[in-house]
Amino acid sequence: MKFFIDTANLAEIKEANDLGILDGVTTNPSLMAKENITGKEAILKHYRDICQIVNGPVSAEVIATDFKGMIQEGERLADLHHNIVVKVPMTPEGIKAIKYFSNNKIRTNCTLIFSAGQALLAAKAGATYVSPFVGRLDDISADGIGLIAQIKRIYSNYDFETQILAASVRHPMHIIDCAEIGADVMTGPLKAIMQLAHHPLTDSGLAKFLADYEKGNK
Repeated sequence: MKFFIDTANLAEIKEANDLGILDGVTTNPSLMAKENITGKEAILKHYRDICQIVNGPVSAEVIATDFKGMIQEGERLADLHHNIVVKVPMTPEGIKAIKYFSNNKIRTNCTLIFSAGQALLAAKAGATYVSPFVGRLDDISADGIGLIAQIKRIYSNYDFETQILAASVRHPMHIIDCAEIGADVMTGPLKAIMQLAHHPLTDSGLAKFLADYEKGNK
């Protein structure tokens, strides 16, 4: 499973990249605003800065909601750097835009997926990735992990090449559950990724090893 980090914070991206396990980055307008990145040119520059850190896909989201606007924004984003993947919302206009981008060899990430039907439409249109929002479904007592499994079965039935990018991942068990199902990619915060490395028995075991070493080497 590929690991993406869901942030616009350059320091967090660098830290995740330094681990040696980072495969890509996802961003959105909310994450940009959180880092006080505002204004069209500043946002475009920030995408270029991210691409200089990570040697992998960087999802950059269009703001337009109409087909023509999505195409104009998407083509400009794709021209920024070869790592850019154009992030398009799951709407009828978005599906048309994904089909256009697919026909023109521009990679896409269809975002705001909350049902298997939406994921099926995105795959039919040629999306490179679909982003089912696991955490947001859990927030309303729906089964986010179950949706990942359902999409996986559907895609396997028809050999779709679209990759399942589990988004809105909140904690380590989301990551493990998605890995067990066979999600192609997960994207989440740095904290959730780092928590995978920790276990209380690892911590206590290491402390004991070091204490025993100190006793024998005084």
